[in-house]
Amino acid sequence: MSNNRREVFSQGSNNQVWIEGTSLHPDSKVLLTITTSAGEETALITPTEVTQSQAKLFVEAPAERVEVKGKSTFMKLYGYLRVIGYSLAAVVIAFSVFSFTGTVKARIVLTGSMQPAINPGDIIITTPPSNKAPVEGDVIAYTARRFNGGEVGIFSHRIIGGSAETGFIVKGDSNKAPDVQKPMLNDINGVVIAIIPFVGNFLTRKALFLIVPTIIGLWLVIDAMKNAE
Repeated sequence: MSNNRREVFSQGSNNQVWIEGTSLHPDSKVLLTITTSAGEETALITPTEVTQSQAKLFVEAPAERVEVKGKSTFMKLYGYLRVIGYSLAAVVIAFSVFSFTGTVKARIVLTGSMQPAINPGDIIITTPPSNKAPVEGDVIAYTARRFNGGEVGIFSHRIIGGSAETGFIVKGDSNKAPDVQKPMLNDINGVVIAIIPFVGNFLTRKALFLIVPTIIGLWLVIDAMKNAE
């Protein structure tokens, strides 16, 4: 081994680097930085010694490199937002098609009669009983009626007994007693096939009044930043 051979980094370092030879210029200096997944190591090399140091003490990243890095981070964020936006749009379009054809319907739950399985503000997705025959244990959305046949509203409760021929016995999970009405098959608007938690809370007029302008404003800001020089 040559007597002029020197180890650049200290023992125990993951970077094994040696230098060998003699500089033609006694005042010459070399700054060596190695960056790996384990971190960064820097050494200042002169004709007489090797000193462990930090690159930031000697050099500063050029402005164009900082700008490119910033743009790269922003473009990644912009890309993620675009994917999320297109995905949501695809879901909305698909659901609109299914809803238009009557395959599924969405309803916002307003009461806590089905807690803890279904909470106020949840959205339930239903499909007509012609697509899925209701059975015991299913949650159904049915038209509740008065004794004179007048409609009260849509109730979403669980089937705990009965049949399509005699009428289903239904009950809210948190209610103490079953419903008085025993809905027949033609009273059932749909059988619950999915639950989307909490989202219904954002679909009130007041919430939409705040959310829609915020989304539009955020999109405009992102688009302006994307096109900025």
